[in-house]
Amino acid sequence: MKLRTIICILFSLLALSSCGPKKKKTQPVVINYNEFVDPLEKKNKELTKEEKRSIDSYVKRNHFDMIETGTGVRYMIYEKGNGPSANTRDIVLIDFDIKLLDGTICYSSRQTGAEEFVVDYDNVESGLHEAIKFMHKGDKAIIIIPSHRAFGLAGDQDRIPPLSTVVYNIHLLDILKKK
Repeated sequence: MKLRTIICILFSLLALSSCGPKKKKTQPVVINYNEFVDPLEKKNKELTKEEKRSIDSYVKRNHFDMIETGTGVRYMIYEKGNGPSANTRDIVLIDFDIKLLDGTICYSSRQTGAEEFVVDYDNVESGLHEAIKFMHKGDKAIIIIPSHRAFGLAGDQDRIPPLSTVVYNIHLLDILKKK
């Protein structure tokens, strides 16, 4: 008798639960990748062209005779040193001023002292790694690094705004040793 009652209750619960409203099957959301990527690519190309025009104007205004690399980094050695060239894994010691195209000085080794970094390995702007390899010990140079090779979309979260071109006035004081 108890078994029959338990079976009846279970059967009733099963029947009641199946009587509710039918759930609709949801269709998967289909996202057209190009709807999102194409406008971003277009905006990025516009920003890149605008930045290139700003750099060209800065170079022309300052009468710089600069060399441009394939990545858009520009450099001009205005005082030649007589030492060896900097290479990957060299530890270099530099004095520098970093400013924006509008002349705002962001950082200077005059306040912090000369700094060293390992070429192609330390956490400095990739454009600086690239340009320093064109220099020799004792060289002084102006290096212009476009935002995509400098601090990019975020800036440095302190003094360099997002999407900023940076200008280094740099003196390669020494090449200490290979790491």
